[in-house]
This record gives sequence, structure tokens and C-alpha cells, in this order.
Amino acid sequence: MVFSYNFLQSFFKKKLPSPKQLSSLLTMKSFEVSEILSKRNDTFLDIDVLPNRAPDCFSYWGMAKEISALTGLPLNIPKIKPKEDKNLKTKNFLKCTIQGKEGCKRYTARFVFDVKIAPSPEWMQDVLKKHGIKPINNIVDITNYVMLETGQPLHAFDFEKLKGECQKEIIVRFAKEGEEILTLDNQKFKLDSEVLVIADKGGVVALAGIKGGKRAEITPSTKKVILEAANFDPQIIRKTSRKLNLKTDASLRFEHGIDPNLTEIALNRAIQLIEKTKAGKPAKGIVDVYLEKRNPKTIKLRIEYLEKLLGEKIPPSTIIKILTSLGMKCKKEKKGILKVIVPTQRLDIALEEDLIEEVGRIYGYEKITPKFPQAVIVPPKRNLEIFWENVAKDILKEAKFTEVYNYSFIGDKEKEIFEYNNENLIELKNPISSNFKFLRPSLIPNLLKTIKNNISFYENIKIFELGKVFLKSNKNKIEEKKAICGMIEGDREVFFEIKGVVDSFLEKLGISDIWYDEYQPTPKITKRNIWHKRKCAEVKIGNIKIGFLGEISPRILEKLEINQRVGAFHLDFEILQKLASEEHEYKPLSKFPATVRDIAILVPRTTKVVEILNIINAVGGRIVRDVDLFDMYEGENIPEGKKNLAFHIIYQAEDRTLTSKEVNEIQQKIIEALEQNPEWEVRKLD
Repeated sequence: MVFSYNFLQSFFKKKLPSPKQLSSLLTMKSFEVSEILSKRNDTFLDIDVLPNRAPDCFSYWGMAKEISALTGLPLNIPKIKPKEDKNLKTKNFLKCTIQGKEGCKRYTARFVFDVKIAPSPEWMQDVLKKHGIKPINNIVDITNYVMLETGQPLHAFDFEKLKGECQKEIIVRFAKEGEEILTLDNQKFKLDSEVLVIADKGGVVALAGIKGGKRAEITPSTKKVILEAANFDPQIIRKTSRKLNLKTDASLRFEHGIDPNLTEIALNRAIQLIEKTKAGKPAKGIVDVYLEKRNPKTIKLRIEYLEKLLGEKIPPSTIIKILTSLGMKCKKEKKGILKVIVPTQRLDIALEEDLIEEVGRIYGYEKITPKFPQAVIVPPKRNLEIFWENVAKDILKEAKFTEVYNYSFIGDKEKEIFEYNNENLIELKNPISSNFKFLRPSLIPNLLKTIKNNISFYENIKIFELGKVFLKSNKNKIEEKKAICGMIEGDREVFFEIKGVVDSFLEKLGISDIWYDEYQPTPKITKRNIWHKRKCAEVKIGNIKIGFLGEISPRILEKLEINQRVGAFHLDFEILQKLASEEHEYKPLSKFPATVRDIAILVPRTTKVVEILNIINAVGGRIVRDVDLFDMYEGENIPEGKKNLAFHIIYQAEDRTLTSKEVNEIQQKIIEALEQNPEWEVRKLD
């Protein structure tokens, strides 16, 4: 809001600081002054009044009180003592009814007779012109002038143009559908039931809190006037102003909220100016409909708490002086406790902390001595869930995986592609679209969509996601679990690559006793048809099932228009973080070279890989450092019902270099142990 320096000076007997000094003071302690302008023999300060202070500082009286508190200069705000004609009473000419109670908290009005419409005094016109308000006549100019002074908008109606008998009735209500109004600036508006209006028995005469109507306009022939000062709901005024695209000085003030106790003060000030300028004779009394009276708030202020919060000891006498300068009343209740009565204009003060803030800014934050806080630094309790999430993410990122975040929903398309049924899925009651109709039972569908959307831009995509999946429990309740899923794509053999990733991932989490079993899916987790029939496995730690890995079925990839192989793992992260360990047994690298031998074995299709691994490790003992399955084949030249498994066996001793003879002897023992099973046939590989 732009404030005239000369007009501000009129509310002080002593000289104000220069505009530049005043600007610096306000910017430091109250509101930023964005610009200082000089024109019309005056200086103007463009003060950015904060929204929470608009109710009391969107006016000259409010800003003058603020400046008085900052400078200590006494105020010279005029005392309001309106003179009335005791022979006539306002209530005999006017009554008011508030029907739209949610839109109007208070309505006050006064009656003025023997009105003489004329130009307003030069000093008043000069003030209005400086603020971009066009002078019209003495009555209208007084309402605008009082609005600048007090912040309370007022409106004047021509009494004789209102419909009704000798006693006119003002009705505050919401408009009827289709009602119309022609405003003072000759704009015609069609109204609806959400627009608050001022009406008489003949219809709408003003848009409440925004603009008056043409029908009850003040004209040179006006002899009797009704002066209105009301308090309207900010949200309703804001909504109406936007709907009609009509902004006024009055609507701006109502939108920020105004103290309802201000209506009577502003109305009496207008009556005082009417009597002073001989514009008319005010009748005795006021019509006042006050639905919910607002009383001053009482807040207890603890001196010790103030000092603790500000970090500065301020004498109680200084605190009382500051709060009193801001229009508050202070009483000492107990030792170290003040009882502060906050004026109703300060709508922004509701808590003890608000009072402390007021004391701090007026006292001056620059006066507060900088001190290091004295407190015991206690490390926060470790959150293991977040810790293991970060560890898991770091492991995969180091393996050149990129983390992605997907929505926790899937749609009808995914339901069809992955052949989910309603027993597996949890459907939302109010989905925002068909693409977000179900809670995801797995991370796989959305990760495959991510690959599809990026495959034409990147090669060899490696991505992972750690997030929640949602399943139905046996009791038909929603079960929410945290899972981790990784994917790689390419035109290579991705099954063994994804297995290697899982091996490394679990090992770095400090998890041992890992083995892979033939995958037997349950409807609760996923469907078998998601996976390649011969390239999937269940991941186990001891006897605990933690998830699965494999290649995605070519049928699924074809439906998603992905023309590369995709390998994936999907693990229960809640189980993983319980099994994970920060303790790792250190084993120094052997100084002696390793020797690798390959072995292939033809076994029935139902044979589990772990059965073979157990025999190899048992026979080889400590000399066998590692065994890796690197191929699984069921195709040409393989008998029906059989599969060929190929393994790398790594031999290494910790204390010597193994000779070829030793390695061959152990290899032969392993072959003999495997061939003890009549259904197994071992074939050596070069």
C-alpha cells in the first residue's frame, strides 16, 4: 500500500524521521518499503504490508500506531465525538436484518438528514487525489477518506431511493439466482446464490463489501442518507470479487479481514466529518446488528520463556513499554508473568510466541547478543529401516543400476497383460483414472513400463526400485510390504547376469547361506506366466523364501513391445533387513593361484540345482572355493524330461599352489559322487 508521508505526519505533533530514515526503520522492524516516490509536493512510501498485518495496518491510523511504537513519538489521532440531533433517532428511519449470517458478522448504519450535496473541502480532495481516488461529492468523499484513515470501508445510500415505508429495511442476504444489479460505474452483473448483497424490499442495492448499486446512488438532489459500515466474511468477498472480476479498495480490505469492532468507530468518524463540514445533520443513535461479538484476547506472557526464546534478558519494564506502545494492556499477574490484553484489531496475535515476536522486533533483533546455544548434543536413535534402505540402494548404484520411482498403482492394461484377477488386486474406490485403478501387487509391471519408455533412448538399461507392494492376506485384509526389484535388459544371456547381481547384493548385505530353488509361485506374489518357463528360480536363505529371479516371459515382453531380453529379481526387503548384518568376516585373499574346472551333468528336469551344489561342496571341501551355475539347457540333443546343467568349479588353497594332479583327483571324486545317482549323467567340459 502506498502511504503519503505528509498525511502520516498529520497524525503526529512532532516531526517524523525523514522518508529515507522512516523507510529504513520500517524495513528493519516491520514491513519492507519497496520504493520511495516524490510527487505533488509530497513523498510516498510503497510499504509491503504483510497479509497477517493487513487488518490493522492497511490504514493510516494503523500505520501511524506502528510508527509510534517504533519511534516513541506520541500519536495525534483525532478523538471521535460526533454531535447528533436529539430530536430524530436513526432507529425510527431504519432497521436491518442479516439473513446471510455466514457472510456478515456485523452491520451498523446511521441516518443523516438535511443533507447538502456539494464538493468536499480542498484538503480532503487533495488527500483523495494523492491516493488515486476521484473526488465526487462531500458525502461520498467522506466515506473514502474515512476508509483511508481507519481501514474500514463505508457506503452511503440515498434514503429516499430505497423501497419501503417511512422506516426502510436493509437486508443482508445472498442473491437469488438470476438477480441483476447495475453498479455505480454502470456495469451490469447477473448474480447467483453465492453472491452476498445488500438489498431492500425492491431488490439488490449493492454488492456487499465490493461496490454500490446505481439505484440508491448519492446525487445532487439527495436530502437524506443512510451510512453503512459492515463486517463481511473475507472468503465470500474474495470468491465474489474473482467471480465477477471486480476488484475495489473495499474488497481488497475485506479479503484480508477486518476487526468487526471497527465498524462503529469508522461510522462515528464519518458522522463527525459530516457535521464538521456541514454536509448534513446526523440523527441520534445507531442501528447495530452484531451476531458474534469479538472480545479482546488475554494471553499470559512468561518473562523467563521470553528470555529463553529470544536469548536476551529484557527488563520487564521495557517489555511492558513495548507492548503498551502497540496498543496492548499489561498487568502483572504473578512474579515473572504478565497478563496481556490484545486489542481486537490485532487478528494476527493468538499465542504467547506472537507476543514474544512483537517484543523482539520492536526491541531490535540487532541488539540481541549472539550466543552459542548451550545444549547436550544427543545423537538420534538409529533408524535401521532407513539405514538398510540406504545401504541396499548404494550397493545397486555401485553396480551401475539407476534408481527409479513409480506410482504405487497399476491399471486395467497391466491387469490384462499380467493376467491378475480380482482376488490378487486391491481396487481403489475413487481412482483418478483407469491407469491408477489398483494398488500394485508387485514392482515388476511399472519397472517394465519404465524400460519400455526408455529402451529407444538408452542401451543396456539397469534399473531398480525400492517401494511398497500391496497384497490381500488370507483374512482378506490389505497387507503392505516393502520390496526391492531390479531389472536389466539386453540382447545377451541376462539370467546369469541377474543371478550374479543378486549374489553380490546379498553378500554385501552380510547375508550367507544363499541358494536357489525351482520357483513355485503363489497367487499372492506373482503368476508363473510372468517368467520364462526354464529361466526362473526362487531365492532362499536357509529355509526362508525371500523372493525370486529370472527372465521375463517373451509373451509379456511382446505385449509391452520390448524387443530385448529382460532379467529381473524381486525380493522381500522387510525380510532382507532383518537378516542383513554389518559384521563381515574378513578373509584375506589367497596368495596362491586358482584353478577352474567345468563340469556338465544331465539330470531329470525336476532335479534341484542345490542338490548338485551340496554334493560338489561336500566332496571338494575347503579346496573348492566357489561353484557357479553358468548354463541351463533344455533343447535339441537333450532327451525329453531332462535338462543339462553346467558349472564352473573354482579350486584354490590358502597355503599352497594346487598341482594339476591334486585338482584332477578332487574333480574325479566329485564326478564319482555325482554318478552314484543312476539318473544323473556327468559329462566333462574342456
